[in-house]
Amino acid sequence: MPHHLRFGEDDLLACRFAVSPLWETQEAVRTLKRPERQGYHPHWLRRVRASGADLDFAPLWLLMPQRGHSPDWLGPPPLRPSGTFDEEIAAVRTADPEAAREEMVRALACTPGAADTALGRHLLADPARTVRELADLMERAWHVLVEPDWPRLRALLEADVAFHSRRLADVGLGGLLRELDHRFTWREGTLTVEWKGQHERDLDGQGLVLMPSVFSWPDVISGYEPPWQPTLVYPVRGIGGLWSAPTEQTTEALVRLLGRHRAAVLAALDLPATTTALAHRLDLAASSVSAHLKALRDAGLLTSRRYGHQVLYERTPLGIALAAGG
Repeated sequence: MPHHLRFGEDDLLACRFAVSPLWETQEAVRTLKRPERQGYHPHWLRRVRASGADLDFAPLWLLMPQRGHSPDWLGPPPLRPSGTFDEEIAAVRTADPEAAREEMVRALACTPGAADTALGRHLLADPARTVRELADLMERAWHVLVEPDWPRLRALLEADVAFHSRRLADVGLGGLLRELDHRFTWREGTLTVEWKGQHERDLDGQGLVLMPSVFSWPDVISGYEPPWQPTLVYPVRGIGGLWSAPTEQTTEALVRLLGRHRAAVLAALDLPATTTALAHRLDLAASSVSAHLKALRDAGLLTSRRYGHQVLYERTPLGIALAAGG
């Protein structure tokens, strides 16, 4: 059943991209429970099943029905384009207990009998305590499930945002939304999302947060009730090469394709970096690195963005897949 998000003129000016470590943490917890989401993550699963063996995610899983509502206060839309986990979990801790309880009742109702279990009754009995306990559990989940890999995840997510920001300039919002996922259609100011459940919302000048996600794959998620800003979560580009490590054979193949120095520049961009940093790391002249970066960017393998006086280069999803042998 479709979700319909209706845009007014002001909404077109209030759309933005965001990356959220809290959202990825919530969805990492959900992915542990859902085999259909795990296809791209065997490397990650092997690591977290060892390091997170002593964590009990049952309270969170009970509020994550297979279909239906999950509490918005546990993973609210990010207020900034790229906030820190500490900033986001602090907002979770300030959730109003009574509003949190109402959302938990709604979530538990999506799983028959969940509210009558001992754990369901515990969650509802003292909502202020539950807010504290679930925020603590989410913080532990961050440290075990996501934080060790966050630089890699963030680089992929930010590369997606950079790529789609460029496409927004090329094709406009209506064109971009159709490109983000085949389940999105745009017609006469209304975005329709073909996915589970049904949702209708006028954006009322709040605009829309567009958020790529690693662990939400293959799902698209559209929702958030007032007062939260409407948010659309879609699978990040380039996920196929996320956990791959270049092998010696792949590296040599990349050298044959690009040349040794150009392949080295591409391979060195696990994280965004400046020309100067790459030159030092690779022991190459800055002018040479600059020329290689331009060639790789022109080929669609890198993107660049300015922070103050610095220009950071990072791989596009295509560059990530190529560097990983994908």
